[in-house]
Order: sequence, then C-alpha cells, then structure tokens
Amino acid sequence: MSNFSRFMKQNKVIKKNEKFAPTKSLTDENGNALEWEFQHITSKQNEDMRERNTYDVPIKGKPNMFRPKLNATKYIADMIVASTVVPDLYDKELQDSYGVKTPNDLVFALVDDPGEYSDFCTWMQEFQGFTETLDDKVDEAKN
Repeated sequence: MSNFSRFMKQNKVIKKNEKFAPTKSLTDENGNALEWEFQHITSKQNEDMRERNTYDVPIKGKPNMFRPKLNATKYIADMIVASTVVPDLYDKELQDSYGVKTPNDLVFALVDDPGEYSDFCTWMQEFQGFTETLDDKVDEAKN
C-alpha cells in the first residue's frame, strides 16, 4: 500500500453516533431520562454554521472599521440541531406540542433547565471534537 493510498476514503474511520440524555425532564415509563441520538457534523457544516452566526461589530473610535463576532448561543444551538438524529427536531407534531415553529426553538423547549442546557452544550462541543469549549475560550480571553 502506497502512502498516497492510505488517504483514500475507504481507509477513513467512520465516526459512530452516540447517545446522551440532555435533560432529566423527559423520562421513559421507568423514570429513566430519555437518550437522544447524535451524529458528528462535518468541517464544512461547522464552517457554514460559524459563518451564518458571525456578524460585524463596529470598532469604537475607528469609523468604518469592523471586527467579526460569533453569536455563540445561536452557533451551538445550530450545532445541536445539525447533530440530532433522535428526536426529529423538524417534526411538526413535536414542534406543535411545545408551541414552537423551528428546530432551534424546540431544543430550548425540550431542554428548558439552564443548567442542563449548559451541560448539554459542553457535551456537544466535546462530542464534535472541540477540546476547549467556547466558555473556556471566553474565560481565557478575560484573563
């Protein structure tokens, strides 16, 4: 096998879906938290989400100069939606039962405890391969 052939797609390891229970509010008949199923996103999907959730902020004292700023809340919510296999966040009946119209709003309705949502966001970032969460980077920037 040549060095080049090792890079062929058939040699690439396929990442498996994982299950995680993001909230204790949704349980089965035995009181166990319901597990959701998640898939890995691609680098391209990630960049599209980052781009979609980045906007320009004017720099004070410098007219017509801007810096990019990521809306981390929307970015992570988009990541959760793109990763979720089960439940189907696009299901109209499920959205209607919570009185929401979008998959992102449904995530917030399903995981409505702030502490659980924060833990869920941390888990999602680690699942997607980020070794430092956005919160870690914010804390580092503050110091």
